[in-house]
Amino acid sequence: MSVSFRHIAIEGVIGAGKTTVARLLAEQLGGRLVLESFADNPFLPRFYAAPERYAFPLELSFLAERFQQLKSVISSPDLFRQPVVSDYIFQKSALFARINLDPAEYNLFQTMDRLIGAQLPNPDLLIYLNAPLQQLRSNIEGRGRDYEQTIPDAYLLKLGESYRQFLKEAPFPVLEIDMRTLDFLGAPESLKTLLKALNAFPWTGTHILEIV
Repeated sequence: MSVSFRHIAIEGVIGAGKTTVARLLAEQLGGRLVLESFADNPFLPRFYAAPERYAFPLELSFLAERFQQLKSVISSPDLFRQPVVSDYIFQKSALFARINLDPAEYNLFQTMDRLIGAQLPNPDLLIYLNAPLQQLRSNIEGRGRDYEQTIPDAYLLKLGESYRQFLKEAPFPVLEIDMRTLDFLGAPESLKTLLKALNAFPWTGTHILEIV
């Protein structure tokens, strides 16, 4: 890899394959893998059962957890010795909050988000995994988390639209991948295609990964 990255973040709608790509890329780059911690979040299954009741504590808990995790990694003295590959961006909190919170809650959330978010630098690159609804649903069903099985299609589509709006004004370069054409688990050539694109960095705005 000819380009020296400090932080590459992977994003996409629920079920897009973020963690899979992050693991493979971190291994290939010899980087430090940072995975979002959600398994022990007590509000997550409650949110899917009763969204209006638990949305606000869920979003606040994720905001705090994401900040603490990224702040710890970025403050590490090893930051410039190996790249960091995360399966989320800090701005993810605001994207979900905009959908899940009522206006009063969202206004309060925004205040807190701006105060702590200003302390974190942006990633050098965001890799966005663009997957169609059918593929998202298949992946969600395949990984078998009970509380995810009842996620409405409309919610996944709304998240996708929220990401699309964010990407139009993202404050960092974006590499968008069409997940219909790349299979990072079943086709090793997919990872080679991604690495070739990374070697073409830097660019500005959004770069669409082409299959070659």
